[in-house]
Amino acid sequence: MKKVKYYYNTQSLRYEKYEVSLKTRVLRAVGFISAALVFALIIVALAYTYLDSPKEKGLKREISELQLQYDNLNDQLNQMQEVLSDIQDRDDNIYRVIFEAEPIPNSVRQAGSGGVNRYRELMNYDNGELMTSTAKKLDQIRRGLYIQSKSFDQISELIKGKEQVLASIPAIQPVSNKNLKHIASGFGMRIDPIYKIPKMHEGLDFSAAVGTPVYATGNGTVSQVEYGNTGYGNHIVLSHMVGYQSMYAHLSRIVVREGQKVNRGDLIGYVGSTGKSTAPHLHYEVWKSGTKLDPINFFFNDLTPAQYEEMLKIADQSNQSFD
Repeated sequence: MKKVKYYYNTQSLRYEKYEVSLKTRVLRAVGFISAALVFALIIVALAYTYLDSPKEKGLKREISELQLQYDNLNDQLNQMQEVLSDIQDRDDNIYRVIFEAEPIPNSVRQAGSGGVNRYRELMNYDNGELMTSTAKKLDQIRRGLYIQSKSFDQISELIKGKEQVLASIPAIQPVSNKNLKHIASGFGMRIDPIYKIPKMHEGLDFSAAVGTPVYATGNGTVSQVEYGNTGYGNHIVLSHMVGYQSMYAHLSRIVVREGQKVNRGDLIGYVGSTGKSTAPHLHYEVWKSGTKLDPINFFFNDLTPAQYEEMLKIADQSNQSFD
């Protein structure tokens, strides 16, 4: 049975039956329904925000597994990069040093590949940063392996021609011991015989009589023949393998021509005193890739340890040069 409600009318001073109008009932119904809808929408929004559907949970698990695989792949790539860096270091500082080959510049080894556009496309994905980092590492390793493969091909060729390389390196005295009076001046700061001031002497002066034979110190090609009365006077430049060159100056006579092939020990000229020279001698220089080196370090094929030690003492004396 429906309850009847009454209220106390202060005007009539009696209880009267309370009746709700149709408009009020409609408004209350609309308000209740609206509140219910709002509450329902809030619940749905919270559920979509904080609660995952079974499908979403499955996708998130797949994403998590993929990210873990990417992390593992990056760890493996880092290990591969370390191994490749070690191989590159050995290549530059051991293998290429042994075979007198120039190291590969870092700018070549570290050059990137793959293209910027490719990386930009990867950044559009949710895990774009991780994917881009992995792609770059793969490109660097791929590039490094390609360059290293080419380097090993070159080293392989050098190994095959090692005997030729060793034969081409200047490794004997240009003047025979039996004809050699002494080493007049060594490599380093010496007193200039003309200007009487300290000056860098970039070779060795072998004192010998005019007409003493001069020999090629290594296999090579005659790259320069010059005649003159100043500077080095009559002189020869031989080009050897792996960047070596040797120069023979102040000759009285030259018996080779430019472009001629010579072997170690071949006669190329005779001692003289042409050019800027104060006495008959041979001025001898060794160059490596344009840098002048102390020739005293290149007589390992020609002297006993005792003879080499004695030569070092003589060449180290701070005396006056002959040119």
